[in-house]
Amino acid sequence: MTTMAQETAARTTAGARTAPGAPGAGQAVRMRETAASEIRRHELAAFLRHRREHITPERVGLPRGARRRTPGLRREEVAHLSAVGVTWYTWLEQARDIQVSVQVLDALARTLLLDPSERAHLFQLAGAPDPAPPATCPSVTPALRALLEQMEPYPACVQNSRYDILAHNRTYGLLLCDLAAVPPEDLNCMILSYTNEQWRSSIVHLEDATRTMAARFRGAMAGHLAEPAWKTLLKRLRESSPDFQEAWDRHEVFAPTSKRKEFRNAYVGRLTVDHTDLWLSPEVGPRMVTYVPADEESRQRLEKLHAIALEREARA
Repeated sequence: MTTMAQETAARTTAGARTAPGAPGAGQAVRMRETAASEIRRHELAAFLRHRREHITPERVGLPRGARRRTPGLRREEVAHLSAVGVTWYTWLEQARDIQVSVQVLDALARTLLLDPSERAHLFQLAGAPDPAPPATCPSVTPALRALLEQMEPYPACVQNSRYDILAHNRTYGLLLCDLAAVPPEDLNCMILSYTNEQWRSSIVHLEDATRTMAARFRGAMAGHLAEPAWKTLLKRLRESSPDFQEAWDRHEVFAPTSKRKEFRNAYVGRLTVDHTDLWLSPEVGPRMVTYVPADEESRQRLEKLHAIALEREARA
C-alpha cells in the first residue's frame, strides 16, 4: 500500500524520465531527491500523529480532564512536554518543509515514549544522526557475548568498521583505560585514541597506532560517505584533535601495521600481545578483536589483570 505522497513522488520521477524536453541528469537527480524528501516528511508526520494519538495523558503525568475528545495527547501537550512551539510542532505534523534539530528530535522521542527501534525510525525519517547511540547492537548476540567471556583472561571486544566498541569482556575493560567510566558516546577507539589521555598513555607506539587507525578509517568511510553517524564522528574528530586533523590531511588509506602491540597497563605494567581480527560476516563490518599474550610475562600479567577485573565486579 502506498501513500499519496509516494504516488505523487513516483509520478514526478516518471515524468522526469519520459516527458518531452526532460531535464538533464543533474536536474533529474535533484527532482528525485526532492521527491524522496517529501516522502520522508509525510511519513514522519504520520508517525508522530500515530504515536501522539496512542499515548494516554496518564502515561506522561497529565490529568485526563472531563472535556478530552481523544484518548491520546493533544498537539499542544506534546509541544509543551518537548519544550517546542505549538505552531512549529503543528507544522511538523503537517509535513511542512522545516529543519528539525537533533535536540528537538531527542525531546520528542522522550515525550512520545519511543522504544529504541521507534527512536531509530524517527531519526531516520528526519534524516538526522541520533546523538544517543543505542545501548544494544543486533550484531552482538548472547552467543557472541558468551564467546567474549570464554576468551578471558585474554582481552577481547567487538568493534564495527567505524571503531565503535559494541561489546567487550572484563579484561579488555581494564586494558587501556577503565571503560566502565567512559560515557557511552565516547565508546569508540578513534575517539579514545585521539582524545582520552589515559587510553593514549597506554599505547606504547601511539603515533604509529593513531596514524594507522586514521588511514583505515578513511578507507572504510569511502563506503559510508552519506551516512550521518560517520559524518558526525569525522566532524567531532577534526574539531577535537589536531593530531587527527594532521593524520587525516595525509589522505592515507592504508598504512603498514604490526599485529604485535605493546601497552602500558595502569594495573599490571607493560604488556606485549598479538592482535587478531576475527570478522563476523562476509562483509567488512563487525569484527572480534583479540589480544593474545606474546610471552610468558605478558600471559601472567593478563591473568592478574583479569583477577583485578573480577574483584572489581564482585565489589560493584
